[in-house]
Amino acid sequence: MVIIKLRKIISLEYLIAFLVSIFFYWHFDFSFLYFVLFLLLPDISMLGYILNTKVGALFYNIGHSLVMPAILLILGFVTVSTPLLMVSIIWLAHIFLDRALGYGLKYEVAFNKTHLQQIA
Repeated sequence: MVIIKLRKIISLEYLIAFLVSIFFYWHFDFSFLYFVLFLLLPDISMLGYILNTKVGALFYNIGHSLVMPAILLILGFVTVSTPLLMVSIIWLAHIFLDRALGYGLKYEVAFNKTHLQQIA
């Protein structure tokens, strides 16, 4: 029972982070057409599963880790680069939305085994 409530709290936190990323995207007056077009682009990293679960998990986790978009966000601010800011915010929004839906980083054993839960 406690685990279920905890998952709901974690999902709510990531949903709020997703909404915050939309707010910042809007604040910078970026095109929402690009936001919609590119929101699901990080899921291309799932193609690694064509080879096997080990490569699939590696590619997926690279595409769904907060590290790269956070670095791009910092670089975007430091260099005042609109494209870097747009890409990083969209990428972060994607990760936050995935996590809000319960899709976490993958373990090598199977696609449905994540750091958040086992997906049914």
